[in-house]
Amino acid sequence: MSPWLGHTRVCDTLHNSQRNPEPFLERTDATVRAPLGEMASSPAVPSLPSPSARIRTLDASLPQPGRGQQGLISELRLAVPWGHIAAKAWGSPGSRRVLCLHGWLDNANSFDRLIPLLPKDFYYVAMDFGGHGLSSHYRPGVQYHVEGFMSEIRRAMAALKWNRCSIMGHSFGGIIGGMFSCTFPEMVDKLVLLESSLAALDTNELENLLDYRRKRIEITLQQEEASGKPPRVYSQEEILQKLLQANTHVSEESAKIILQRGTSPVATGVVLNRDQRLTLPEFYTEFLGKDKVVPFTKKLQAHLLFIRASQGCNDVRKENVRKEEPMGFMLKTLKSVLKEQFQYVEVPGNHYVHINQPDLVAAVISSFLESDCPQAQE
Repeated sequence: MSPWLGHTRVCDTLHNSQRNPEPFLERTDATVRAPLGEMASSPAVPSLPSPSARIRTLDASLPQPGRGQQGLISELRLAVPWGHIAAKAWGSPGSRRVLCLHGWLDNANSFDRLIPLLPKDFYYVAMDFGGHGLSSHYRPGVQYHVEGFMSEIRRAMAALKWNRCSIMGHSFGGIIGGMFSCTFPEMVDKLVLLESSLAALDTNELENLLDYRRKRIEITLQQEEASGKPPRVYSQEEILQKLLQANTHVSEESAKIILQRGTSPVATGVVLNRDQRLTLPEFYTEFLGKDKVVPFTKKLQAHLLFIRASQGCNDVRKENVRKEEPMGFMLKTLKSVLKEQFQYVEVPGNHYVHINQPDLVAAVISSFLESDCPQAQE
C-alpha cells in the first residue's frame, strides 16, 4: 500500500491496464470443488449462500530457505462470482493457518521474504485482493470498497474450508484484516498488524468523506469509459524505476519481487496487472470516528500483535503520515481495551520492513504465532 504507504502515489505515476481476468497459471495439478455452503461451521459462523468455489492448485515446486523451510509453494485460484481470488500457499494444509493480506497496490509476493523465516508448522496463504496481483478485477460497474475486500476474506476462508485462522496484514491489508476481525470475531484467533492499524481513524476531516465517495464514483466512471484503450507497455527497467521513484520506502530488490506478480509480459515489454480503477486508498476506505473505536475494539476476540517501524508511516492519507495523534489515540485505545490481549513492538526500518528486512520482524512474529493464546483447528 499505503500511505501509510511509501506507495501512496504509485497510482498517479503508473498507468494501468484492464487485464485478462484469467492469469497465466496454465498447469493445474489438482482441482477441488469446495461448495461455500459446505464449510464446516458453528451456529455463529453461517455458511455463505453461494453455489460453489473451486480451488485450483499449481505446484510451483520452489524450496524455501531459512528457519521456516516450507517445502513447496502452491498457487491457488479460489472461485468467486466475478472470476477468482489468486493466492499462494506455503506449508501443509493440515497445519495451523495464517492468512496473509498485502498492502494497497501490492500483492501476495510482498510476503515472499518473510514467510520462509517463520515457523514451518503453519500453513500460510497469501491472497491477492481483487484487482491486485493475479486476482480477477471486479466487473464493470462494481466499485471497490472496504466491505468488498472484507467479503473476499470471508469467501477465501469458506473456499479453504477454514472456520478460524490467524491473520497477518501489512498496511491497508492490516486495516481490512482488523475490520474483518471485529466483524467476524469468532473467526480470528490472532491478528498481526504490520505497519498498520485496527481501522482507519478519522480525526478531524469529516468534510472530506463525501469528497472521497464522490471521487471514487467519478474515477470508476472515467476508467470504465477508457477501458477500451490498449494498456500502456513498459520495459522492465522503466517500470522498476517508476515504482522506486513513487515509493521511497521499498528497496530495489523488494520492488522487483512485487513486480514479478504485479506485471505480465507482452511482446514488447510488460503491462501492469492491477485494476486501473484503484487509485488513492482513502477513496476505498471506511473511516471511523474516535467514538466508534472503543466499541469496535471490544468486539475483537483475537490476540493482537502491533508492529510499528521507527521510520514507517502513520496514516492512510499522505498529508497525515507524519502526524502522531491518530496513531497515538489508536495505540492508547488498544492497550486500554485489550490489556493482555495486546502486544506492541517497535522495530528499526521503514514501512516495508517486512520485505526489505524481514529478519527484523520474523522473530517477534514467530514467537507470537507459537505462543499459548488459542489457535483453533476447527
